[in-house]
Amino acid sequence: MTTTPSGRRTVLPRKPKPIHVAVDEHGVGAAVARARALTSLISRSGAFAVLVLLVIIGAIFDKGFIHADNLRNIALGASFIAIITAGMTFVIISGGIDLSVGSVFALGVLTSGFMSKHGSVMAIVVPLLCCGAAGLLQGTIIARLGLPPFIVTLAGLTGIRGLTYYITKEGNLTPRVPAHTAFLTMGQGKLFTIGWPVWITLAVFAVCWWLLNRTAFGQAVQTIGGNNTAAELMGLPVKRVKTTVYVISGLCAGLAAILTTALSGGGQEARIGDSYELVAIAAVVIGGTLLSGGVGSMAGSLAGIALWFVISNLVVQGLQFNAQDQQVVTGAFLLVVVVLQTFLSRRAASAPT
Repeated sequence: MTTTPSGRRTVLPRKPKPIHVAVDEHGVGAAVARARALTSLISRSGAFAVLVLLVIIGAIFDKGFIHADNLRNIALGASFIAIITAGMTFVIISGGIDLSVGSVFALGVLTSGFMSKHGSVMAIVVPLLCCGAAGLLQGTIIARLGLPPFIVTLAGLTGIRGLTYYITKEGNLTPRVPAHTAFLTMGQGKLFTIGWPVWITLAVFAVCWWLLNRTAFGQAVQTIGGNNTAAELMGLPVKRVKTTVYVISGLCAGLAAILTTALSGGGQEARIGDSYELVAIAAVVIGGTLLSGGVGSMAGSLAGIALWFVISNLVVQGLQFNAQDQQVVTGAFLLVVVVLQTFLSRRAASAPT
């Protein structure tokens, strides 16, 4: 209220009160959380969903696919590379890569075959020591010298493969396992009509799952893969953990090699295991583990390798494709999976908080 020069009083209009627009912040946050959860679920469980879908399709269109003998053969054939995949999962989650596992696997196959004549214990212990030492050497170079894992393990791939040719005199020697030994039971024995290698593979994945999800070592692996600098600032033993994951990878390759020798009875050539590293990496990626590190699961990797072998079986047996067509189909499938995984990870990273 004001007074004019003539003495009149006037009333000024009141300022309007600010209008508050109600925003459903809780609803927006919940929607973002649901979107992130769905994206994470698809990334982690996509391999399981596709695996189930392919099994159903195979059962409908190929009656022989769902037969018990065929499923047992798929499981047995996948078990050896599956063990390698378990070790590779640790390496990739930590932010590394191991291109040498195929050559390390070949080294284990040959040493187990040569040592089998000295007894079953030697046929098991010596290959594990050799393969573990190969992983220890590469892991130490990567962790202590800070060299790129790709370069170090690529050198290991060629160097160890050359060593296998040297041991076998350029591939002319093919060791044989003596008949009727306990060592052969590991590969040729069965429990409930399922081969021992399949049961051993499941046990390996169970132990690796426990290590990754229920121990301080597993948490350190995931933290280092997510942010190496932050892990160092937190006081985590980064170098020791990095070295250990490559030792685990080597030991897994050695175990797979031992089971391969026990199943075949020896007679393997020096070039065995060629490109096994690519199949293992592909299975890990298909299972939802990020190549950049920090995120991954053992269950996903197991589903990834199962999916790889189911596709191969359907392509060869169901569609009657030759080896070249099979490689084209599996390669195209891997490309689709990687593109989808990249899209999902970017979508989760760009989602508003």
